[in-house]
Amino acid sequence: MAADNRSVNLPPGFRFDPSDEELVVHFLQRKAALLPCHPDVIPDLQLYPYDPWELDGKALGEGNRWYFYSRRTPNRSTGNGYWKPMGTDEPVVTSNSSRKVGVKKSFVFYIGDSAVKTNWIMQEYRLSDSDSGSGSGSGSSRSSKRRGGGGHSKVDYSKWVICRVYERNFSEEEDDGTELSCLDEVFLSLDDLEDISLPN
Repeated sequence: MAADNRSVNLPPGFRFDPSDEELVVHFLQRKAALLPCHPDVIPDLQLYPYDPWELDGKALGEGNRWYFYSRRTPNRSTGNGYWKPMGTDEPVVTSNSSRKVGVKKSFVFYIGDSAVKTNWIMQEYRLSDSDSGSGSGSGSSRSSKRRGGGGHSKVDYSKWVICRVYERNFSEEEDDGTELSCLDEVFLSLDDLEDISLPN
């Protein structure tokens, strides 16, 4: 994503590795409140026409993770598959006051009609209900100034989410039933020892 980093005048060596709290407070709240984000590196992207492997070059890429803003929608289908929710919603809280500022929902990508599970994971962040309706402080007064001809603008922007998509590495976490038990590891280690004779 070096070309995109140069276009927004970021310093050499810039790395984008935000925490959950930073994604919600420093990026998503400002986006929902119609305030500028500095640096403005996360693009707006309509997720659902794109399969996760097509995000490279469209979303902000950092290592094997891609970040983008999108609109909240119940339709999470793409051309080749769909995003299925997994687990329960997790609260995003501030580190200093433990105040809930957002919600994180995780999804896994399935391919095709036969629903083949992939290693692609999406974490979708949205504002908590108390923040999403009114924005934050100065944002609500600013959006009220913009009401003029389009009063729905405030509601429209409260539906933004920020997404982090990545491909899970099997070596980090295996949940497909192929994890070795302690006994399996012991027996496999015995194979390396040639001086052990087993009874017939």
